[in-house]
Amino acid sequence: MEIFQYGFMQRAFIAVIMVSLLCSTLSFFVVLNRLAFMGAGISHAILGGMAIGVLTGINPLYTGSILAVLLALLIGYMSRYGNIHEDTLIGIFFAAGMAFGIALISLKDGYYPELFSLLFGNVLAVSGQDLWFLAGVMLLILLFISFFFKELLTISFDEELARANGLPSTALYLGLLASLALTVVVSVVVVGVVLSSALLVIPAASGFRFSRNYRLMLFFSVITGLSSGLAGLTASYYYDIPSGASIVLCAAAIFFSSFLPLLFRKICFIFRKISFSLSNKKTLT
Repeated sequence: MEIFQYGFMQRAFIAVIMVSLLCSTLSFFVVLNRLAFMGAGISHAILGGMAIGVLTGINPLYTGSILAVLLALLIGYMSRYGNIHEDTLIGIFFAAGMAFGIALISLKDGYYPELFSLLFGNVLAVSGQDLWFLAGVMLLILLFISFFFKELLTISFDEELARANGLPSTALYLGLLASLALTVVVSVVVVGVVLSSALLVIPAASGFRFSRNYRLMLFFSVITGLSSGLAGLTASYYYDIPSGASIVLCAAAIFFSSFLPLLFRKICFIFRKISFSLSNKKTLT
């Protein structure tokens, strides 16, 4: 195929497959634990860390990852032991991280196109070094989820029960937040800071629409993530639109399509009701 003749497109597809698989798997726990705002907050707060990388010549994925994990652990710890609600902390770090990034950028002269790519994503610029980093993060997080899947499910549904059974619920929760932070960083490569939270919410939300069984929900979440990633990147190549926006739009289309069976049943019910009332009128006349 023509699309695979270019090295940058080959790297882009590999990156999209890895990020889509990782995001759609973790999306399952994001939706169960209602961490959607956490993902959005971290994605914007890490702008400061990534700006440090761009301005110092260090790979922004490295500096962003360090800041993201620190912020996630700090938010998780302070919400558990600092008597401050998690949403409040996320809002504070959301604004502070963005402000820090903007301040850093304004202190340096010159134009940095890399920062624009961080905001809206540029998967076509992914390097071989980035792919190795993505692969390492994906392997680390998927191993964590596979080893502690049942325990993570338990704390997601009933944390009090998890504590009663002797599970280290706080450590598992902080591990989940650290995984979320790293996933946000790698998703920025594909769709950017602005849209990265969508990849952590839409797949599992679609899976929940298709099934209430948690195994099937996870399956449909992964299918949604992979199909929207591949379809979105392909569409961006042929129609010359930003890959991040295209991927998120494909994921949103799958989510909204899950309502079509319900809409169809509603329409059929209305038509049957109208038909029944008309037949009754004819009988009476």
